[in-house]
Amino acid sequence: MSFLIDSGIMVTSQVLFFGFGWLFFMRKLFKDYEVRQYVVQVIFSVTFAFSCTMFELIIFEILGVLNSSSRYFHWKLNLCVILLILVFMVPFYIGYFVVSNIRLLHRQKLLFACVLWLTFMYFFWKLGDPFPILSPKHGILSIEQLISRVGVIGVTLMALLSGFGAVNCPYTYMSYFLRNVTDADILALERRLLQTMDMIISKKKRIAVAHRTMFQRGEVHNKPTGFWGMIKSVTTSVAGSENLSLIQQEVDALEELSRQLFLETADLHATKATINIVFDRVGKTDPVTRGIEITVNYLGIQFDVKFWSQHISFILVGIIIVTSIRGLLITLTKFFYAISSSKSSNVIVLLLAQIMGMYFVSSVLLIRMSMPLEYRTIITEVLGELQFNFYHRWFDVIFLVSALSSILFLYLAHKQAPEKHMAL
Repeated sequence: MSFLIDSGIMVTSQVLFFGFGWLFFMRKLFKDYEVRQYVVQVIFSVTFAFSCTMFELIIFEILGVLNSSSRYFHWKLNLCVILLILVFMVPFYIGYFVVSNIRLLHRQKLLFACVLWLTFMYFFWKLGDPFPILSPKHGILSIEQLISRVGVIGVTLMALLSGFGAVNCPYTYMSYFLRNVTDADILALERRLLQTMDMIISKKKRIAVAHRTMFQRGEVHNKPTGFWGMIKSVTTSVAGSENLSLIQQEVDALEELSRQLFLETADLHATKATINIVFDRVGKTDPVTRGIEITVNYLGIQFDVKFWSQHISFILVGIIIVTSIRGLLITLTKFFYAISSSKSSNVIVLLLAQIMGMYFVSSVLLIRMSMPLEYRTIITEVLGELQFNFYHRWFDVIFLVSALSSILFLYLAHKQAPEKHMAL
């Protein structure tokens, strides 16, 4: 009975994930195209659903939700389905739609699609030869043979994206990397700010003088009323009087400008005073546990550090998972809009589904290493005897290569930008 309830929970969550993937496909990816091949939409949504289910099962492992035998069954089922999609279904349909866009091959497109799929399988299988990714005792059609090769591709993709993002994010959003602030820049901006403040003070003095003059002449308390009074106030003016409304508008504009100049001045001071120092440190304790330990020791209270550090870490991991899924979907959407067309849209969506599935499978391989031993038992049994340490070392190597290459690329791009600007 408990197995049926657990299965009902899993099926319900998968239906919800499938629906979200379906809406994302219709509202984001294909909102400018007519959906002609519903099999593409189904494959994308199913891939998204089972990819998210793997993260859900990780959360269930930590929280102890569902029976252990039920979790094991759904882990096994989920991995078998996602591998079936990534290794057999998606590559075949990619070849099928590629052949469909070639008029000369229309009559035998199924045959040529099978040829392309067999070509993919050959290179996919040869990919595992140079890497120590599994034990030699596994059979050819075992789940370890497939997931080990998918893991190599996915971990490589994750490391490339992570390395580029680690360099591009601070380069894009932190002004400290974009400009060289000198004392002359700060003095020039401060001079502009002082000039603006002087103009504001001068104009406010003019307004105060005009108000005082009007008060002395009785124009403030003895304003004409009625229709003829309004006509008289518009058609007559006192010699030397000021247009107060226009001056007030100028004061408002200058005050807004002064606020912007003040913020820019403060930003320049902060940029000039910021020193970025990179320490080569290897942490033995995660930041959450270390932070709680320091707080508990400082306050001198009784606190279960291990229990709460695991739960807080779980919340942070959940936030990372959600933001990773959101970031990946945004990136896939931008990539799709950049290169898609009416003929290539189906192929590109299937490629994105392939990348997404491999990305999430590889995330499970890497997250497993960071989980406590009591939480990773079922995941280890399902994944089999893989060389998990290899994937972490491989990720570190590719991440370093990607980061260094990104630094060089962004440096050259940033160096050429001023030269082009000066040439113009």
